[in-house]
Order: sequence, then structure tokens, then C-alpha cells
Amino acid sequence: MPLNERDRIEILMMIGVGDRMRTQQEVCRLFHEMHPDREPVSQSTVSRIERKYRELGHVRDAPRQGRPKINENVQQDVILSALENPHCTVRQVSRDLNIGKSSVSNIFKKVKYHPYRVRLIHELAEDDFDRRTEFCEYMMDHNNQNNGFIANILFSDEATFFLNGHVNRQNTRYWSQENPHWMQEYHTQHPQKVPIAEIQSAFRISWKELLFVSL
Repeated sequence: MPLNERDRIEILMMIGVGDRMRTQQEVCRLFHEMHPDREPVSQSTVSRIERKYRELGHVRDAPRQGRPKINENVQQDVILSALENPHCTVRQVSRDLNIGKSSVSNIFKKVKYHPYRVRLIHELAEDDFDRRTEFCEYMMDHNNQNNGFIANILFSDEATFFLNGHVNRQNTRYWSQENPHWMQEYHTQHPQKVPIAEIQSAFRISWKELLFVSL
């Protein structure tokens, strides 16, 4: 347990003045006798306290340096920002309130706010189940007739870039203490998007060439 200001003053009184001064070893023994339930102090600690008093005239703690602590009003503003807009980002709150991003993150962590990610779920129509079954049967039949049928299929993924300001799920978060199970319906079948097939490895072309071909 570190010594507080009162403990340091007590040690100074034990050291004494003039002809009644005690040695550092005697002060350590006396302090331990008066506080047997505490960890004994060392002679170097007594020496530092005495030297600090002679140089500065007090034994108070020096003011700590570093960033000032975030007051409660700022913490409330950060929490209120998340309540008003659960999709806000740490960068956005930091810019709006003029505080560091690390401070915003620490406040969210302190109040146990978690950035829940958005998961895309495709809506299924009534006849989609039958269509999926038919597709599976079609693939199985053709594979049975031709063992190399699947090997001749080029599988690719697709990245979609929206042109209307829609944010994808990689950048969308929902700040909350508990899973909000938030849902929002989007209609992705519209012309304001650019799909780019990820087939670079298959054709060994650069992304610049692939982007040019896709556009």
C-alpha cells in the first residue's frame, strides 16, 4: 500500500529535529511498531521523504501529467450520441464532440456498449424452396452424366459498390449494451450499383483491368 501524505508527515515527525533526530533504521522500526498490519517501509523511502521535505518544503504528491480526465458531462454527451444515432462511428463522435477517438472508445467500453455488426439475411419467397431443390437435382443429374461437369464451372464471388450512399455491412455498426436485433429492409435490385466479379485469380488480370472490363 503506497504512503499517503499523512503517512509521510508522520515519518517526518519520527525523524525529529536537532539533537532528537532518529536514524533511518530507527524510523523504519518505529513506523512498523505503530503500524504492524502494514507493509514495513524501507530506509530508502524514509530518505526520499526527508530529502523532498528539505528541497521543496512539503511532502505532497506532484501533479500528474498527461491528458486530463474526461468529466461526466462529456461522458454523457458520448452516450447520448450513441442513443440518438446507434449507427454513429467512433470517428464521427470524436469529431462532433472534439475529443480523442481513444477517449470515445474508452467511454463506450466503460458503459459496456458494443458495436454490433449488421448481418445480411436474404428474404425467401414462397417458391424459392422448390427452385433450390430443382437446381440441386439438376446439378446432381448432370454430374452423374458427366464426371467433369463441375470442374468446367467457373465459380466467382461478387463485390457490390452502391452509388446511392448505401453503407455496406462492413462499415455499419449498432452501438448498444445488448443485442438490439435491429432489422431494416433494403431492396438491392436497383440500377444504382456496380457489381464486380472477383475472378482475378482465374484469368490472372490486374484489378485495374478487371475494373475496366466490369464498368
